[in-house]
Amino acid sequence: MKLLKSASCVLFAAAISFTAHANEAAQANEVQTAGASVGHWTMDLEAAKQLAKEKGLPLMLNFTGSDWCGWCKLMDKNVFAQASWKEYAAENALLVTLDFPKNKSIVPENYVDRNKALKEQFGVRGYPTYVILDSDGATKIGQLGAGRDKTPQSFIAEFKGVVRLSQSNIEAFVKANPDKAETYMAAIQGVKDSKKSLADWIATRPPRNDENSKKFVELQDAIKTAEAKLAEF
Repeated sequence: MKLLKSASCVLFAAAISFTAHANEAAQANEVQTAGASVGHWTMDLEAAKQLAKEKGLPLMLNFTGSDWCGWCKLMDKNVFAQASWKEYAAENALLVTLDFPKNKSIVPENYVDRNKALKEQFGVRGYPTYVILDSDGATKIGQLGAGRDKTPQSFIAEFKGVVRLSQSNIEAFVKANPDKAETYMAAIQGVKDSKKSLADWIATRPPRNDENSKKFVELQDAIKTAEAKLAEF
């Protein structure tokens, strides 16, 4: 009997701890419904777009199911609630939440149809999906996803890898480094070409076999090599 009570206490304490951490993550990632500020989550896409243009910063659209999606909650807790991500985002990104919750009261009615339209526009098929737009608020420059082992540092590195290819970033680098412009542009083209090669190959729906598994790895390695060369800048 004592053993059962002890086990129950442990489970109860674990449940309380899990709930507390979940609540802390939710509070740390509180979302504005109107207005926008750099590095803070908002549902107000138009305000975020305007500020992105003024600041010359990219936007990250977070397609999420905030109150039911396990992967979304994991990313909120492990990445977005952490101080290192908040410090980075506060200077480098506009963050927009496009939520599809079970609790319909979470999202203002005037955002519901808009969120559905954007989901369709960007071809989102699962949650969470992080679509990154250039500072013009329209040009998609990349897309990221969730991962069990992702950290603020690893996600920031992924985010930087995408933003590096934005038109505004390219123009700023070329202006500041005219002597490196040609090799820099060649490195960017190398990344784009390697990614296109993989996408085009996948589009052919190659059958699963050892030869194609090898081909897939080779194409991924080519992307990594091209990205490493670009990262030198």
